[in-house]
Amino acid sequence: MGINETLKAISDPVRRDILQMLKSGRKTAGEIAEHFELTGATVSYHLTKLKSADLIAEEKYKNFIYYELNASVFEEVLAWIYGLGGKKE
Repeated sequence: MGINETLKAISDPVRRDILQMLKSGRKTAGEIAEHFELTGATVSYHLTKLKSADLIAEEKYKNFIYYELNASVFEEVLAWIYGLGGKKE
């Protein structure tokens, strides 16, 4: 996971909305797409960006792919941000 890729992924408001939705639990791409006035391809693009930044994970079950948050990446980013506020020497 790279900080640049993570920050770039969360810079988009649609992707932030998707992450917010996934806080309540895993969802299929169709369930996510219902909340947006976007094409399926556009939602898929955003999910791919989040997945490449390792912010979400996918799990296949029967005919569906479920997406869920990967909270460990957020912990790493927060640790990096908190480190910026450290003592100056």
